[in-house]
Amino acid sequence: MNSMKKYIAEFIGTMVLVILGCGTAMLVGCDAVNGGGYILTAFAFGLVIVGMAYCVGNISGCHINPAVSLGVLMSGGMTSKDFIGYVVSQCLGALAGSGVLAAIFSLGGVEDKTGGFGSNGLAGVNGSAVAGLLVEIVLTFIFVLTILGVTSKKAGHGSFAGVVIGFTLTLVHILGIGLTGTSVNPARSIGPAIVAALTGNTGAIACVWVFIVGPLVGAALAAVVYKYLESEKA
Repeated sequence: MNSMKKYIAEFIGTMVLVILGCGTAMLVGCDAVNGGGYILTAFAFGLVIVGMAYCVGNISGCHINPAVSLGVLMSGGMTSKDFIGYVVSQCLGALAGSGVLAAIFSLGGVEDKTGGFGSNGLAGVNGSAVAGLLVEIVLTFIFVLTILGVTSKKAGHGSFAGVVIGFTLTLVHILGIGLTGTSVNPARSIGPAIVAALTGNTGAIACVWVFIVGPLVGAALAAVVYKYLESEKA
């Protein structure tokens, strides 16, 4: 498959993820009082993955997440060149998705109930960057480990992989939303944080490093652990 087509697919997939996932959070809110907002947002992110897996999965593998791409790279599933192309495309897609949301909510006069375009934050862990890092490392580890397992040629899950991955993302969101807003995806965090900062809300951009470092560390750990588990060596 032509690399540019893969990059375009990753751009589109990540843009859709941000529009539908972060857009749902912006519309319904994710505060503890309204628990329904948690579930709706969690399912929005999970269902996007299911849809995109069957839409662009056959083109790019539907990573739409730099952490997933890092896990695949470390597992030998892609080249360094494609990894860079994927990450750039994903970040641009997330930025474009956030821009679309900014236009829709601004032109329509719709209240953003997250206050920051669905960006991630540390309010749920009382501002602790260490706690936020731990949350993101653990949740990303679980998510990427599942992806590596379900997409392994030895697993033979075939067409069911997208459903498993989507529901796993839903699951980690159910726990993580109340803590960090759940990133497990640096691109998904970078896009909303930049757009929020451009509109005067600099809170998200100040801690965005947590949502870059945490997911990447979690993904790297998942790749190392899965490679060991799948190895035929004792």
